[in-house]
Amino acid sequence: MDALDSVVDPLRDFAKDSVRLVKRCHKPDRKEFTKVAFRTAIGFVVMGFVGFFVKLIFIPINNIIVGST
Repeated sequence: MDALDSVVDPLRDFAKDSVRLVKRCHKPDRKEFTKVAFRTAIGFVVMGFVGFFVKLIFIPINNIIVGST
């Protein structure tokens, strides 16, 4: 029975914590949603520019290393 308790107890604790989390969650209002969406969009744009500039810098470096004929 001890082995069964060692498996069931963590699952019971996880279920209890999950129920507590769901009860605390709330639906964001319009202002909070637009703020989160705007910041997420800014993050996507910034990461896109970072990736673009990294690619832009490494294309000539790669051509120098590999050597174009």
